[in-house]
Amino acid sequence: MKSLIKKDKIRQRISSLARKISRDYKGKELVLVGVLKGGFVFLADLIRQITLPLEIDFIQLASYGASTTSSGVIKVKKDIDLPIAGKDVLVVEDIVDYGYTMDYLLQFLADKKARSVKLCALLDKPARRKVKVRIDYRGFKVPDKFIVGYGLDCDEKFRNLPDIAYLEK
Repeated sequence: MKSLIKKDKIRQRISSLARKISRDYKGKELVLVGVLKGGFVFLADLIRQITLPLEIDFIQLASYGASTTSSGVIKVKKDIDLPIAGKDVLVVEDIVDYGYTMDYLLQFLADKKARSVKLCALLDKPARRKVKVRIDYRGFKVPDKFIVGYGLDCDEKFRNLPDIAYLEK
C-alpha cells in the first residue's frame, strides 16, 4: 500500500470545499445526500465545516457486473427518507470513476423534483470515465489505481485509514 493523499491535505481541501458550498448555498434549503458506504467519512468531516443550516440523508446503491467493471445496471438498496421536492440537493460521494452510478443517482434525485441536484466528490478518477458526469465540487483527481482509506475500502477493509492510499498489485 502506498500513501497518495495525507490527512492534513485532505482536511485543508475539505475546508476549502465547505467554504465554497457555504457561499454557494447561502439562503437556500440544502439537503446533503451521502452515498453509503464510502462517502460517510467525507460527509461527516464536510458537514462540520459547512456554516449553513442543512439536512442530511443517505442513499445506498449497488452496481452489478464483473468485479473490475461496472455493467451500468444500478439498484437502489436504501433510498433517502427526506422529501427533497423544491430543495437544493448536494450529493456527497467518495469517488467517481466509471460514472454510471453518479449519472443514475443524479437523475434519480432530480426525478424526485429537487430544485437542484449537484455533486460533491472527494475523488475523481477520470481515466476510467465511461459516462460524462459533472462534478460541481471536486476534492482531488486521482490516478487509475485501486484507492483505499478515508472511507474507501477493499473488501470492507481499510476504511478507517486517515490517509488516502492505493493498493499495489
